[in-house]
Amino acid sequence: MASSAVHRASCKKSPIMTEATTVNLLEEPAQNPLPHHDWGPWVVEMRALLRLAGPIVVTQLAQMGVGTIDVLMLGAYSKDALAASALGLSLYYAMWLFGMGPAVAVSPMIAHILGERRNGIAGVRASVRMALWALILLTPIFAVFIWFVGDILLALGEPERLSREAGVFVRLLGIGLPFTLAFSILRGYATALSHPRAPLIVQIVTVFFNAAIAYALIFGHFGAPRLGLEGAGIATALSSIFSFLAMIAIIYATPELRRYRIFRRFFRPQLEKLREVFRLGLPIGFTMIFEAMFFNAGALMMGYFGTASVAAHQVALNVCALFFMVPLGIATAASVRVGLAAGARDMPRVRRAGTAALALSVTLMTLAGIVMAIFPKEIVGLYIDAHNPDNADVVELATVFLRVGAAFQLFDSIQVTMGISLRGLKDANFPMMLAGGSYWLFGFPVALYLAFHLHLEGFGVWIAFVLALFVVAVSMTARFAWLSGAIGRRGLVSA
Repeated sequence: MASSAVHRASCKKSPIMTEATTVNLLEEPAQNPLPHHDWGPWVVEMRALLRLAGPIVVTQLAQMGVGTIDVLMLGAYSKDALAASALGLSLYYAMWLFGMGPAVAVSPMIAHILGERRNGIAGVRASVRMALWALILLTPIFAVFIWFVGDILLALGEPERLSREAGVFVRLLGIGLPFTLAFSILRGYATALSHPRAPLIVQIVTVFFNAAIAYALIFGHFGAPRLGLEGAGIATALSSIFSFLAMIAIIYATPELRRYRIFRRFFRPQLEKLREVFRLGLPIGFTMIFEAMFFNAGALMMGYFGTASVAAHQVALNVCALFFMVPLGIATAASVRVGLAAGARDMPRVRRAGTAALALSVTLMTLAGIVMAIFPKEIVGLYIDAHNPDNADVVELATVFLRVGAAFQLFDSIQVTMGISLRGLKDANFPMMLAGGSYWLFGFPVALYLAFHLHLEGFGVWIAFVLALFVVAVSMTARFAWLSGAIGRRGLVSA
């Protein structure tokens, strides 16, 4: 758990200020400077960023662990179960990403309220309540889509038996979808209040909970029925419900989180906040879909170049995804820091928060890229037997992809840090257009041209990944600089 709140003596005169500054991470650097050094505010900002980002990164990795455990167990159960789950998840994640938009909108909304230091409790409570309302309103849409996943796969020409099994699997997963999105809302609430360890604890416990239930239901251990793929769906749904209930419990067990009484008057509408959730959340959701579907399209292209290309692509992309959790956690923390400064209308602090996050992400991912470029074969060997001659083509391709991935990682860290920092400025529509244009109007045609016209195959797809991410990184950075007043104009907080 996070440490107890640190209150400044001056905050005791104002209840609202006390609530808005209950955690030392919310303190403005200007009020706690390092004496006699111009770089003091930067050190304070970096320290606050690291303290907030560390637990978020570990939480992201733990969240990946839930899915990774299911994949490993299904792979051990049967290759058909693994294939059906992959088909189902390719469509399930589209709905998950769409729902995550409103869920992640909560954190910058709350950060702005805390930065403004007025109407703190009521505003925070309304933001969380209306985000949950938005989830309830979207759930029927999720349910209809999920119900027909099997039919959609059949219409796309996938094998009948795998499509049918994938449909059943996704229907079971769908039971837990509202709960996993609700957990994300509560996680954003805790993170915005600088309590990232609360969701971290829940997520770590959920990993073990999911592993035990999945092991029992997939393989039929501990007296449970042997359900295979269906058991994996049930286990994940139960884990989603568990994480939501556990998050509620930890909120009520944490005084700084309990004081906002987020479920009080739950059925009272707050239409202005509800509109804000959708205004921010839907573009964020589409931005994530644009990015995810671009990389999924790259995976589909690999299928044209043979099994070795597909396997090598999956290995390299999984390595990049693991490293990506670091800048993603930093960016999530940056959105809170930027939102706090933006709510206070403090443009120098906005720029400082975004720039500090960018410097940290670039530094760490440059180091990661160096490791990937120097030790690609060793990294690939962690996934497959590099000494087996039958795997030689996979190892060779994966090695090439990882070396390209070194540049991939650098630009990916820039785009995610700046893109999520823009959420802290409540800027969502323009970044959505930047992402859609960069990935689909530029990146996708380039991937087709390099892979098929120039016959570069998988190497061409990965070059297109790098080029698309470069365009997104430059455009998101320019957008942040423009809105924060670093270039062009001054003082604009949100678009």
